[in-house]
Amino acid sequence: MSQSFWETGEAEKETHSPAENVAAETGPLTVSAGDFAALEERIVRAVELVNQARRARAAAEERAAKAEAELREQAPQLERSQSEIDRLQAEVARMKAERVEVQGRLEKLLKQLDALEL
Repeated sequence: MSQSFWETGEAEKETHSPAENVAAETGPLTVSAGDFAALEERIVRAVELVNQARRARAAAEERAAKAEAELREQAPQLERSQSEIDRLQAEVARMKAERVEVQGRLEKLLKQLDALEL
């Protein structure tokens, strides 16, 4: 009788992960102390960079929150200022129109005075 799938050991071969298969084919992985120290240093630098980026992000988010709070505080003042600007512009326009009217009256009066002197 022929051997079954389980009896041949094929089941055991297929249950190994690809990394285990590579390790089995290449032998034990050896890392020198210098390589390990260099890798450790790179990891430490990477962690420091991540922490620095997180601190910078937190600081930027804090500044953004403060700026938004200031904007919310200043919004009503901006609206009041805009209302005041609109009112003053209307007043300036009214005064310009009044000036033109007064200028016209003065010219008319001056013409009447010139007519009386003749």
